[in-house]
Amino acid sequence: MKVKHEMSAFRSLSAAFAAFAAACSVSCAPESGYVALSGYAQGGNYSVKINMDGVDASPESLKSGIDSILNLVDNSLSGYNANSILSRLNSGERVMPDSIFLEMYRLSRRYFDMTGGAVDVSAGALFDVWGFGFTSDSLPSAAKVSEIKEYVGMDRLVPDLSSALAADGSVSARDIVADGRAEHLPVLNFNAVAQGYSCDLVADYLEKAGVKDMLVDIGGEIVCAGLNPGGNPWTIGVDRPVDGNNVSGADLKGILQAGPDKCGVVTSGNYRKFYMKDGRKYAHTVDPLTGYPVSHSLLSATVIAPTAAMADALATYCMVIGEEKAAAYIEGRDDIGGYLIYQDEDGRMRTWKSSGFRLLRD
Repeated sequence: MKVKHEMSAFRSLSAAFAAFAAACSVSCAPESGYVALSGYAQGGNYSVKINMDGVDASPESLKSGIDSILNLVDNSLSGYNANSILSRLNSGERVMPDSIFLEMYRLSRRYFDMTGGAVDVSAGALFDVWGFGFTSDSLPSAAKVSEIKEYVGMDRLVPDLSSALAADGSVSARDIVADGRAEHLPVLNFNAVAQGYSCDLVADYLEKAGVKDMLVDIGGEIVCAGLNPGGNPWTIGVDRPVDGNNVSGADLKGILQAGPDKCGVVTSGNYRKFYMKDGRKYAHTVDPLTGYPVSHSLLSATVIAPTAAMADALATYCMVIGEEKAAAYIEGRDDIGGYLIYQDEDGRMRTWKSSGFRLLRD
């Protein structure tokens, strides 16, 4: 599997943060060897392991930079932060999108086109009505699903958010509707891509600081590059996709080995986010094309891609389309790899991996 890097995937953050990062980089004495940095972000924990050899900044300043990036992402993209750009846009306010928001929209449109609409950030109202978005609704009527689905689809929105900005740089949800049906405003939800994108922003920041060997883990979404402390490529565990396995790394099904080139690794599954109603399991993966939670035998999908944002989006895509289509899609590309865990007709757990996917344990 060849790993090709996306062109212009991650632009620089604001000038204010760039100045902050530069100031931090000279605030403390540098260190050598591998260090571990950790903190809380996006509703969970993050962990960063880096080799400080040849890096002028101190671990303390790098952690401050990481925390600042994740705070910027939260204030821009979080649907759980009532004051974020996303939340205010969804509530009907006029907002001033920052560079993070503009890039997230651009990437989201790219992955919408790449997946034929199966990864669709404009489907926020569908996620909400099924109880997997930013509200607690569940079990909508077929009529309600049909009504919402009629106005879902990034193809009814402007392809480039920058083109919808007013002279002062502001925009409203009404401004981004391109199909003339502005009475039905979109509800955006970036959850399928945002955490992977956060990993990429942090990795990009560390790379610019001179870090060559790193593993960035934000809530299970990963970017790794270079070698681990043992001088080997990084190894990453894949959790066993069974109900109740809620602690990452506690019960592993497989262990993969990444290459030395920078890449993103993301696993998506339906074994942690679901609910039971009248004896039926409703999984958190909702197919925007049908309007309903998926129902198939794919338990989890791990994707390795040039960036974590792409891996995040494509792991979600695999969970939407099921194991057979996912395997065919992954094998049809030379820039990604995949590891699928599914249930066979007899209820036994089975696995599939793409050619070139380095699996140390299955």
